[in-house]
Amino acid sequence: MPVIARFYGIVVKIFFFKAEHNPPHFHAIYGEYSGVFNINTLEMMEGDLPNEAKRLIKKWAGGYQKELLEIWNSQNFKELPWKE
Repeated sequence: MPVIARFYGIVVKIFFFKAEHNPPHFHAIYGEYSGVFNINTLEMMEGDLPNEAKRLIKKWAGGYQKELLEIWNSQNFKELPWKE
């Protein structure tokens, strides 16, 4: 699973398997915690991430929704750095 971003100890990944299911989503890992986020709504669909990590992930993803959907649809990997 390619790493799309790393920031504040959070690692964001997207699976690139044909069998990966919809809706479009990405995985976030923060230490022993993890979560799966819907790219369209930015809501956490499953996981146990602390609230502060969820807030940072939603902030990051909000600036990259278009790019995340492009990565999901094309399966062309690119890194998306943290933006203030």
